[in-house]
Order: sequence, then C-alpha cells, then structure tokens
Amino acid sequence: MDANIEAILYLISGVLFILSVRGLSSPETARTGNVLGMIGMGIAIIVTIVGLGEFTDPLTIGMIAGGIALGGGIGALLATRVPMTDMPQTVGMLNSFGGMSAVLVSVAAVLSPADFNIVDVATNAISMGSSIETSLGVIVGAITFSGSVIAAGKLQGVISGAPIVFKGQHPLNALLTIAALVMIGMFVVTGDATWFWAVTALAFLMGITLIIPIGGADMPVVIAILNSYSGFAGAIVGFTLGNTALIITGAMVGSSGAILSYIMCKAMNRSFISVMLGGFGGEVAEGAGGEVETRPVKQGNADDAAFVLKSAGSLIIVPGYGMAVAQAQHAIRELTDELQAKGVSVKFAIHPVAGRMPGHMNVLLAEANVSYDDVYELEDINSEFSQTDVVLVIGANDVTNPAAKTDPTSPIFGMPVLDVENAGTVLFIKRSLASGYAGIHNPLFFEDNTMMLFADAKKMVEDIVKAL
Repeated sequence: MDANIEAILYLISGVLFILSVRGLSSPETARTGNVLGMIGMGIAIIVTIVGLGEFTDPLTIGMIAGGIALGGGIGALLATRVPMTDMPQTVGMLNSFGGMSAVLVSVAAVLSPADFNIVDVATNAISMGSSIETSLGVIVGAITFSGSVIAAGKLQGVISGAPIVFKGQHPLNALLTIAALVMIGMFVVTGDATWFWAVTALAFLMGITLIIPIGGADMPVVIAILNSYSGFAGAIVGFTLGNTALIITGAMVGSSGAILSYIMCKAMNRSFISVMLGGFGGEVAEGAGGEVETRPVKQGNADDAAFVLKSAGSLIIVPGYGMAVAQAQHAIRELTDELQAKGVSVKFAIHPVAGRMPGHMNVLLAEANVSYDDVYELEDINSEFSQTDVVLVIGANDVTNPAAKTDPTSPIFGMPVLDVENAGTVLFIKRSLASGYAGIHNPLFFEDNTMMLFADAKKMVEDIVKAL
C-alpha cells in the first residue's frame, strides 16, 4: 500500500476514534459513538494487514484469518452471554488483554528487532530509544495484565474483596519499583536482553502486589486506572510499531481513563495515592468490626410501600449494586411507568461510584429503556431531596450513608453522598442490615422516616407494582 494512502487512512481512523469518544460522552449519542469507534478500528485493522504485504504466504494469511476468527468469535460470544452484573469484571479482563498485547509486542520486538526496523546500524543491536519503548511497554502492560486479573477476581468473588495487606507491603512495592527502574536502565545501557526478561517478570509481580491490597470499595476507581494503563501501554507499543492509529487510540484511552480516575477519586473524596496504597473497603457480612446490628428498624412490605407511593406527588429512585445483582432494572421501569401514569413525578439519582464500575447504573437503566431525561447525576439532584415526598433506595448503601457528612471517624467522611435522608419518606430495599462494600453501617436505616423492605430487589419491586 502507498505510504501516503496508508497515512491518510490512519488519520481517518484516528478522527473516527476522537468522534467515538465524543459520542460516548452522552447517553443519547453513545450508540453512534460506539459504531464510529468500530468503523475506525475496522479501517485501522485492514490498513495494518494490507500494509504487511505478505499475502503470498499461506501460513501468514492463515494465522491472520485464524486470529481474527478466534478473537472475534470469543468476543461476540462473551458480548451476548455476559450479564450486566458481571460487566465490571469483564471490563477488568478486557483491560488485562490490552496489557498482555503490549507485553507480547514488546517481547517480539526484543526477540527480532530487525523485523521491527529498530536496529541501531552502528551497534547492530536494538536502538536505545526502542529499548526504552519496549521496556516501558512491557512494564506497563504486565502491571496492567496481572493487576486487572486480580481486580476481576475480586469483583467476581474468586478473591476476597477485603484488602489483603501484610507487614512491609509498602516498602516492598517501593523496592520493586526501584529494582524495575534499575533493570530498565541496565537494559537500555547494555542492550543485554537478560535485563529485559527480568523486568518483565518483576512487572507481573508488581501488578499483583499493587492491586491485591485495594479493597472492594475502591474497585470502580481501580477499573478506571487499569483502563488508563492499558491505553498508555498501547500507545507505547504504537511507537515501537510505528503505527499512528495505535498511538492515537492508546493516548486517548490512557488520557480519558486518567481523567475518569480523577473524577472517581473526587467522587469518593479519595486521592489517587490513597487508592493505590489500598486498605479501604471489603465484604463484611455484618458490618464494620463484625458487629451485628441489633437496633430496631421500621420494617414494611410491598403493600406498605405501595400505600406510601400512591399518596406521593414526587419520587426519586436511587439504584445501587443491589439492583444489578437482582437484575431489577426492568421491574423498576415497570414501576416507573405505573407511577408516572398516576401523575407521580419520578426521577433517578445516580452516584458516580454506585455499582462496581463507572457508569454501571446508567448502563443498567439504559438497558431497561429508562428515559435519559429522568436520570440525574448527584450534583444535579441533591438539592431536590428536601422537596421530594418519597425516595426509593434499591441496594445502594455507602453512597447514601449520612455518616460521610456527620462522622469524622468514618472511613468515608467527606465523600459526597446523596442526601436521601432529607426526603419525606425513605423506602430502603435490602436483603438485610449488612453493611455496604465499604464495610461500615448506615445510620439511615434507623431514622424515623425510613422504612426497610427486606427482600430481593426484583421480587419486592414486582410485588409493589402488583399492589399498585
């Protein structure tokens, strides 16, 4: 393929990637943005394959076709079978694939630098600039891979969601980082591939030691951070490959992931450093310190909730991970339609870290065809709770915990939360009084204006609709 045509096509794919991210910034244009990104990636793949110029070799053609068929088939199968509740860990695994891709490209470049045109003519070895690129690509990619696998394991429940910490953990991470930098320096200076293999192995270990101490409450931030890492890893190997589209895509994914990480940290009143140091949040069956709550609560059933909702003029629904687990979004849509038909104003309040990944609740509500116009972010709706008759909280715990505003000793103190306690009545659907993913109790359960509805979220909402 002519070099000018190749450059133009890569530029077109890059523009489509930019338009894709722009489209994904709004629910109304997200589908269009997704399609534009797919078209851009399709162009980039075709140009890259054609640019190889090796279509006379049946083995090469077979390997390329086999790789596309295998990867595309697995991707299509997962896309149709993975439930929305498992989407966070699926995203984690996809991040790991991006990281491993960067590792494999870097390894291939070191094994055969001549095929990548990165040989220094004077020394007949890999050039210094390329040795830096491959070292950075392998370390970022390996950390992304092993870290994403750990994060996915925590989200899936294969690994405990609680922080796994040990004495000397932070000094060990610091020592591993220094050792990795020294090994990269030795590889760049000497060109000895032994140092490259050493830093590769060390990077895989670093991904584990960095992510294993992070608790479940910080998982939304971790997913965003690892997504950023996978993007930067792709951009780095893009320089090694001399691939413009890969550089553009990787830089966009990396920078947007970094911005998203900042937004998530801000939403949790946490710093990036404190998240990476770990130690916050985990699955605690009965709450912080293992204490069992014995305080009395006002308990109701579906008929009680229906009676309250019938007389309400306004309702705000606050979805949380409990809605995702119960797959209650379609029942919620049915409830919304029923109440709006009766003249009740219904809105949805979304906290930035509700669920297990950024935008988790928005995706679930979109799947149930809840109108985008009825969905509001925290800063846009928090002032309305005091004028709202009823709030229905569905499995959201930490993001509604007023201790974040009143208890300086609470781990979530200072975290912006939804002011649901200001509403006339709070209906809270939960399976039990167990704490949230941050491992702390919610005093909102015991307020006079709160009615607890202990049940599976989907079943309870369906029963409320029947009662209405």
